[in-house]
Amino acid sequence: MAKEELRRQVVIIGSGPAGLTAGIYTARANLNPLLIDAPADTEKQTTPGGQLMITTDVENYPGFSEGIQGPDLMVEFRKQAERFGTEFLEEWITKVDLQQRPFTLHTDHKVIKADTLIIASGASAKWLGIPGEAKTPHGFGGNGVSACATCDGPLPAFRNKHLVVVGGGDTAMEEATFLTRYAKRVFVVHRRDKLRASKIMQDKAFHNDKIEFIWNTDVTAIIGSVFACGDVQDSVYRQAVTAAGTGCMAAIDAERFMDHLPIELPSGEEVTIEGEHITPDHKFIITPEGEVISNEPETVLSESE
Repeated sequence: MAKEELRRQVVIIGSGPAGLTAGIYTARANLNPLLIDAPADTEKQTTPGGQLMITTDVENYPGFSEGIQGPDLMVEFRKQAERFGTEFLEEWITKVDLQQRPFTLHTDHKVIKADTLIIASGASAKWLGIPGEAKTPHGFGGNGVSACATCDGPLPAFRNKHLVVVGGGDTAMEEATFLTRYAKRVFVVHRRDKLRASKIMQDKAFHNDKIEFIWNTDVTAIIGSVFACGDVQDSVYRQAVTAAGTGCMAAIDAERFMDHLPIELPSGEEVTIEGEHITPDHKFIITPEGEVISNEPETVLSESE
């Protein structure tokens, strides 16, 4: 089936603050912009509205003396863009041709011709690429593993706990320093013997009594299979009704964890609930489509800048 073809003067890729602002301005200039928005996908770390959609209090955006929630701010951005006539399309862009004008963008269902293209696709968190950090239920992402201290640090799950930050750049120092507001102690794990952060950020971290450094260390995996419930993990409420609730939560979490453990076959291979086969030496994973991928962590890891 032939794809539908669209022709627009201005096409904008991305729906964060930059993309929506571009939509507002170009729409007010009667350029009839089309804003292409990636669908929400936890694995690909895409969220319509950008990273502010996973941010709680935004206190440094002008015009909001009492602050505003990130998602609420982005709702207002979008309403304003829609008011002036910005058109929205939620699809993945699979291919682009920028060699000649009009530029050509391909999605699964459409071919889009653009006289002008504005790219505002934003950024995403840096991950280590190690076993255990994937989103639940495949790992512990969102269940103890986070890429945003300011988003998740204030949550009850992280308060008064020993927390770990991996990295040696400015972002890592900023996150570690921020987490000391809530954590009992913060351990910074860095693969070198000195930091790459700016001097001012290093000084802040070094002079914080709640931060401890672990040098020359690589994080190679995140492992967890222990669940706690009741008063053993509750130092605040300690009531029968709250204990019963956490017992239910722990049981469901344990069940989901067990469901996703690989099952060993007589051949020595292991198979997961998703149909992936793990070789007997645990070095490779064979996907249901037949693709062979490494099951070993990279020797060089990405980390927070």
